[in-house]
Amino acid sequence: MDAVRVRRLSRWQAEDLREDLADLYVESSDSDPGEEYRDREAFLHRLAADVQQPGFDMLLAETTALAGCAFGFPVARDGVWWEGFDGDLPQNIEQLTASGHVFAITKILVHPHELHQGIAGLLQEQLLGDHEASLGASLVAPDDHVALGAYRSWGWLEIGEVHRPPGPVILRALVLPLGERSAVEPDGLAHKAGTQRPE
Repeated sequence: MDAVRVRRLSRWQAEDLREDLADLYVESSDSDPGEEYRDREAFLHRLAADVQQPGFDMLLAETTALAGCAFGFPVARDGVWWEGFDGDLPQNIEQLTASGHVFAITKILVHPHELHQGIAGLLQEQLLGDHEASLGASLVAPDDHVALGAYRSWGWLEIGEVHRPPGPVILRALVLPLGERSAVEPDGLAHKAGTQRPE
């Protein structure tokens, strides 16, 4: 295995590398033939919106070439991330959100040649650890079977669906508990002591 180097990108560096990141997205996705351009444009649109979020952070993994990336931002305490959640949001997730301990990973990309080298796990672990998150959160399209399977294999749990306008957009809500599992907190959904976020 080539040595993996991980580096942090500022929002401006991420915007400068947007075309390379879009290429990585196309190479790592399971787009239907003929849909690559539309999917690439949708990725670029999403990246442009994400880099504007307060606290946006991106990690890049490189071997001899671009191997992967993960990016996201802290979930606002007001809970707007969970707007459109179908049913009642679990109380412990609501509490972690209100205390500022949730970090949304909006995308993890790994080049197909690097899939079995643990790069995705390394990126998500470092990104969440750097932000002292107690919970990772992500929203995934229900027809993105590759992403859903990958998130589940990394320990993410599906907690329900989120309806996002405009239109009938339904996304699967996934979380990655990072707290210690115990008899009192068997799901690991508890905030880490000493990591209270400033208002």
